[in-house]
Amino acid sequence: MKIASIAFLSCLGAVSAFGLTTSPKTSSAVKGFRGVASKPAFSLDCGLTQSTSSTALAATSTDDALATRGGGNGGIDIPLMLYFLFWYVGNYYYNITNKLALKAAGGSAGFPMTISALQLAVGALYGIFLWLAPDARSKPTVTMDDIIKMLPVAFCFMGAHSASVFALSAGAVSFGQIVKSAEPAFAAVLSQFVYNKPVSKAKWLCLPIIIGGVILASVKELDFAWSALISACIANLFAAFKGNENKKLMETEGLKDRMGSVGNQFALTTILGFLMSVPLVLAREGNKLGQFVDLFKTSTVLKTNLIASGLWFYGYNELATMTLKKTGAVTQSVANTAKRVIVIVGVAIVLGESLDPIKLLGCSIGIGGVFIYSIIDQLLANRKKA
Repeated sequence: MKIASIAFLSCLGAVSAFGLTTSPKTSSAVKGFRGVASKPAFSLDCGLTQSTSSTALAATSTDDALATRGGGNGGIDIPLMLYFLFWYVGNYYYNITNKLALKAAGGSAGFPMTISALQLAVGALYGIFLWLAPDARSKPTVTMDDIIKMLPVAFCFMGAHSASVFALSAGAVSFGQIVKSAEPAFAAVLSQFVYNKPVSKAKWLCLPIIIGGVILASVKELDFAWSALISACIANLFAAFKGNENKKLMETEGLKDRMGSVGNQFALTTILGFLMSVPLVLAREGNKLGQFVDLFKTSTVLKTNLIASGLWFYGYNELATMTLKKTGAVTQSVANTAKRVIVIVGVAIVLGESLDPIKLLGCSIGIGGVFIYSIIDQLLANRKKA
C-alpha cells in the first residue's frame, strides 16, 4: 500500500499541479487545472457519493465529449486513461485507509468526526501547498463576497463528508457504498420540490429500482447498524443539496474567472469545509480530544492511514473532476457504476466484509438502477430523434 500511495501521489502532483501533456484537442480540458478554467463546475464525490456524476451529467453531452477527446497516441487519449486509472485507485485506497484509521481509533464510538475533519485538513494543506509552490497552481482572486457565497456549498460538502465517514465507522464499507448509491433519489426529491427543477417521469420510475436494491442489500447485511443507514442517508441529503447549491454558485457573475480553475474551487471548498468541521468536532468529541492525541502519537496504524486517507480523498476527487470534464454522459455513468462495484467488491475482500449473494444481488439492482437513472433521459431523447 505504501508503494501504491507513493505512485499515486507522484502522479497526482504531476496531473493536478503541472498538467499532463495532451494533444491539442484535449489540452483545453486539462487547462483548467493549470490556472485557466474552461468550465469550472466542480461537484465533489465526497469520497463516496454519486453527486459528482449526477451534477456533471446534466452539464455535459456525449457530443461535447467526443469533440474534446483527442488521440494522444494512435487515437487513445492517454491522459484521460490515466485520470480514470488514478481516480479508481484513489477511491479504492481511500476507502481502505479510511476504514483502517476509523478502526484504529475505535470505530463509531471513537473519533469519526475528528478523523473526517483532519482528512479535510490534510487536503486543505495540500491545496495551499500548490498555491505556494513555484510554477504549480495560480492563486484565486476571489473577494470576501465570493467566500460568503461559497459557504452554503462548503457547509454541505463538510456535512456530506462527515456523515459519510461516520457511516463507514458504524458499518461495513460495502454497506455504506450501497446506501450512498441511492443519492439520486434524494437529488430528485430536492430538485423537484425545493429547487423547482422538475425531474422527468422516466427518472422517477427508476427510483423504486434503486431504493428496492438498497433494501434488498440491507436484508442480509451482517454488519448492519441503524446509525450507518441513517448517517449514509444524511450524507446523501447533504450531497444533493451541495449539487444544487453549487449550480447556483456558478451563476455568480465573474466568479469562474476569479476562481481561476476547478482545482482552486475544490481547494477553497475544502479549506472552508475544514473550518466549519471544527465546531462539530468540539461539540461531539471535544471532551476526549486528549485521548485522540495520545492515540495518534502511539498508533502508527492510525497516524499512517489518517494522513494517507486525507491525501487519497483530495486526490481522487480532483482526478474525478478532471475525468468527468472530458467525457460524455454515458461514459460518466459507466465509469461511476464500475467504480462503485470495484470499491464494494474489492474493499469487502481486503477487509473481510460480508459478500452474501442476496447482498450482491441487491447491490447489482441498486447500482444498475443508478446507471439507468443517469442515462434514461438521453436514451429517450435519442430515440425520439431517430
